[in-house]
Order: sequence, then C-alpha cells, then structure tokens
Amino acid sequence: MTVRLTDDEAWAALAAAHTGVLTTLRADGTPVSLPVWFAVVDRRIYVSGPSPTKKFVRIRRDPRCSFLVESGRSWAELRAVHVSGTARVVDDPDLRHRVDGALDEKYRAFRTERADMSGPTRRHYEVPSTTIEIVPDERILSWDNRRLGTGRQD
Repeated sequence: MTVRLTDDEAWAALAAAHTGVLTTLRADGTPVSLPVWFAVVDRRIYVSGPSPTKKFVRIRRDPRCSFLVESGRSWAELRAVHVSGTARVVDDPDLRHRVDGALDEKYRAFRTERADMSGPTRRHYEVPSTTIEIVPDERILSWDNRRLGTGRQD
C-alpha cells in the first residue's frame, strides 16, 4: 500500500486547498516560507499580490521555489502535496485575466472590502499587482496517511 497520491489526486488536492505555503530564497540562500492565497490553472500554481512585496522581489532574483498544501489534524489524517519548481512573472494579459478570475472565484467570500480596511492597509493594496506562475518540477511529493488504515471507524 502506498500513501502517495496520483498526479491527478495531487492536483485536485492542490486546487481544493484554501491556503498554500510559498517558499522563496533570500539573496544569501535562506528560505522564507509564507502563507498565500493561490489558484491552480492548467496544472500551474498562480500567486498574485502587491508588486513591491518581497516574495516577488525574491522570485525575480532567484526563480527557484517550493509550494506546500496540507490538511489533517491527527497523524492518521495528514495529507499534503509539495511542489518544487521555478516561478516566473506572468506578463501575458489573457493569462492574467484567467488567473484573476480564478482567484476572485475562489476567494471572493473571504476578502475584506477596501472600504473596511484601515488607511495603511488600503494603501498597501492600492498599488500595481504582480502574478507569478509556479511551474513544477517533474515529480510532485505527496502523501495521504488516511490510506494507511488505522482501524478507526469514523
């Protein structure tokens, strides 16, 4: 028995996850991991946000990154998908439009209206945005401990 997800299962788990963890590299090689909202489109992971944020500065300098989603509270429920790959800034307006639509559909109910934000927070988000595309390496690391069978009946 394997705990590994098939590629289709891994992509479905990625797409269904609410928040992912994006890891980028500082100039000295130190990894920085941050929670982000994201969308999956055509088996690519997209993250958007204010252009000046450091995660995008780091991606522009070094495109290597990783991305993780996980779920489960107990060990027997733990499920995760980890992608290593490279990121690039999306310049194509049609792709940006598709990604913006996917992000809006996924997170519309969770966003804070600009009018409800404090002044500094509103100004932080009232700048041009950047969207990155994470292109995964060949192999996706995944596991689902629920496949091990613990003898528990839920």
